[in-house]
Order: sequence, then C-alpha cells, then structure tokens
Amino acid sequence: MPRVDLTADPLARSDAAMLAVAAFAGDGDDAPPVPADGAGALGEALGIDLAAELQAVGFSGSPGEVVRIPTRGAVTASTVVVVGLGAADDATADHLRRAAAAVAGAAERVETLATDLPAALDTAEASDAAAAVVEGLLLGSYRFGTYRSEAPVHRLEAVTLHVGDADAAGDAVAAAQVTADATLFARDLVNTPPQDKRPPALAERVAESFADSDVQVRILDEQALADGGYGGILGVGRGSSEPPRLVELTYAPDGASRHVALVGKGITFDTGGISLKPSEAMETMKMDMAGAATVAAVVRAAADLRLPVKVTGLLALAENMPSGTATRVSDVLTMKGGKTVEVINTDAEGRLVLGDALVHASEQGPDAIVDIATLTGAAVVALGERIGVLMASDDALAGDLLAASRRTGEAFWQLPLATEQYGERLEGAIADLRNAGSRSAGTIFAGLFLHEFVGDGIPWAHLDIAGVAWTDEPYGYHAKGATGVPVRTLVRWLQAG
Repeated sequence: MPRVDLTADPLARSDAAMLAVAAFAGDGDDAPPVPADGAGALGEALGIDLAAELQAVGFSGSPGEVVRIPTRGAVTASTVVVVGLGAADDATADHLRRAAAAVAGAAERVETLATDLPAALDTAEASDAAAAVVEGLLLGSYRFGTYRSEAPVHRLEAVTLHVGDADAAGDAVAAAQVTADATLFARDLVNTPPQDKRPPALAERVAESFADSDVQVRILDEQALADGGYGGILGVGRGSSEPPRLVELTYAPDGASRHVALVGKGITFDTGGISLKPSEAMETMKMDMAGAATVAAVVRAAADLRLPVKVTGLLALAENMPSGTATRVSDVLTMKGGKTVEVINTDAEGRLVLGDALVHASEQGPDAIVDIATLTGAAVVALGERIGVLMASDDALAGDLLAASRRTGEAFWQLPLATEQYGERLEGAIADLRNAGSRSAGTIFAGLFLHEFVGDGIPWAHLDIAGVAWTDEPYGYHAKGATGVPVRTLVRWLQAG
C-alpha cells in the first residue's frame, strides 16, 4: 500500500514523477471543461491554457475520465494527469474517491504521485475530502497478485497530498489509511482461493493477523462447538473433511462507551451441499465468507484507530460440501439455544451458521448486533450488484447505518422486517422453524429467520451483501473480484458513536 504524506506547498513545486489535478464538466453540451482552482494554477506554471488544452484533446470532465498532459520540462514531473469530477454542482466526496482511484490506475507505472484533489471540492469539509482521496487512491491501487507467477505491474509507492492545512487534515488522512488497509485485508481474504482458507486454516490466519494487537482471539473447534450446542454450524460443516470453526474476536478498550457485536457468515466454499449448485454458480463461491472477512477487518480497524467502543466479532466458518456425512434435506438441526430447524434446502446454509452465532452474540450482552452475510440471491435480483440490503429491528440503528453508508458511498437500501406479512412462513412442518420458504420475498424470509436468534430487546440489523461483496468487472475504486464492502461503512458507523 502506498505511503501517504501531506504538505501545504504548491503542487508545481513537487518533485513527484506524476502530478494529478481535477476538472469539472462544462455547463452545457459544447462548453469546455473547467479546471479546478489548483489545476488552473498548475496550468499557469506549465505556461499553457489548461482548459483549451483539455478541450482540444476531447476531454469532457465526466466523472473518472482521465487525460494525460505532458509538462515539457516546465516542472519536475513529466506528466500531469487530469481527472474529471462531473458537474461542479453535483460533485460529492464519493466523486473524489472514484476520481482518486482513476488517478491510481493511471499512475500504476510510476513510483511517486502528488495531487491537490482534496482542494477541488468546495462542498466537502477539508478533512472529509482528504480522507476520500486517500481511500480512493489506496483502494484504486489494489492488485491481488499472490497467485500470479509474475507480480502485478503497479509500482506506486508514495503519494503526497497538497492541502491548504496539512495539520487539520492529518487525523482524517491517518484514519482513512487505516480504514483502507482494513478494506484491503478483507479483499485479500475473500480473493484467496478456497483450498487455502478452509475453516481451520482461515481461523488460524485471522488469529495470526491479530497477534500483535489489543484484540483477544478465541477459536471454538468442533469439540467446543458440539459441547456448546452449535447445531447449525456443525450441521452445515459436517459434509466437509475439514471441520467448522467459530472465531470470537474481542476488542475491549478501557472506558468503552458502548458494546457492539458483529456477526459474519463465513462459508469458505459453498457447493450448496446436497442441494447442489450448478457448476457455473460455484465459480465465485469462495466469496461466501465475505461477511466473516468484513467482521475481521472492522475489528482490526477499530483496534488500530483505538475507537472507544467494545467490539465483539464472530466469524462463523464452515465449508458446505456434499458427502455421505452431509446434512440431508428434511434433517432437523438443534441450534444453539435449543430452537429446532427443519432443513428444507441445504443451500440455505448461511442462515444456519449465523443463527448459532447470533445466539452466541446475544449472550455477550451487547447494545446492538449487526450481522453481515452474502445471504440471498434474491437480494441480487432485487437490487443488483451495487446496492446492498439492510433490514433492522430498530429504526435508529437502521438510520445510523444508512447515514454511514451515504458517507462512504457504499449504497444500501432498507427492506422491511415484515413479520406480520411473512412471519408464518418460518414455521416448520415438524420443527420450530424451516430454513427456506417460497421463491417470493426470499431476502425478507432470511432476515426474519435470523431475527429469531437475536436476544429479546437487542437492537439488530442485517446487511445482505450477496450482490455488493464481489464484482465481475472493475468499477469506481473496486478491482475485479472482492470489493471489501461494507468495511468502510461499519467503521464509519463505529466512529460516529
């Protein structure tokens, strides 16, 4: 991850190999682009009319559009990258984030970059603008090259942000670096192929990542799970040759103002079990543990930022495989806490491991519980690949999470917890509950099922990230593969108190 430095010096004085500035779209179809204030000043230092130069090469200033302008020796850098922010009246902090990611892509063959992008957006607070640029640059620089015979091309090692007040932006930039690093940690875990993150291995990898931190790690193996009555996790994992795990992460700073429990679905590979998926539907199923990766990353960020919040993170890890020992359709599982579940579909396994973990979380006495899961294909049908689902038992909790998601650009949409309309669908024919209902309202059914395992009176929210945790094509600040959504939203929520 590139190093980030701050300075109040003019951009033209930088000795970086590449400079980056912003421009807005003109007001009208034929209007020339409008360089941001810093861009205009740099144009003067280069001895050019930057607006005319941009118009001559067909640059429109649309969001994320990039053009290179040679400096012809007028400054140390050989190239200036100009990135579009769209119409000035519409530009947001997330436009800055996406623009910074586009700059990172353009800078992949240089080692040093300097930019005044944070100053381009007058409508954002200086600290928020600087943080957005840092996140965009770092997320946009991400390349997962662990399994390639040759390392990815990206060479960017250092970024200098030119801001009006370096001291004022310092804390926000430092926090943005921590949050971006945590997001990349989640991406790495999700992008790792399934043979290298089967439940025991993933549990140990997560534990090792906290070896030098203030986070306490406890791993419940298959015997501890059996002794504790975790029938959902054990039932999902019993078809695999590698047993399941429940990882408990505890960050408990002195004087914590509240206690939050985060619960993550961690299916390290999902074949569907006996209800076997078609082969093409398994191609991305290494990402079915993105909820657990999110929880690990958020706990890591909370500890690194020393947030005054106690965070209990639970990673429910299992591999859903078909075999002679696998759970069968119509089997009944006894969950932690004693509720029984009739298994109607073994491919509706995430809610089973989460049910156990939600009971465990409730026993810790938190002020709120949030679970994160790649839970339902119905969520993708409803909202696509760029908007996640939020369901909640508490309006204030839902509002806080949605506010955080708007700040980070990680979009979520709230669906109702429609107990009166669909609650009766949960009842099993021979058990307390069934794990799958009809094809309609599948995401709501799953949320209602999960809520059955939340302790009475505990505010709870569910984030279904089935669509947003993975992308088959790069966009914005997301490379192809794992996105790391919603790590930044949850960190922002914790920061907000």
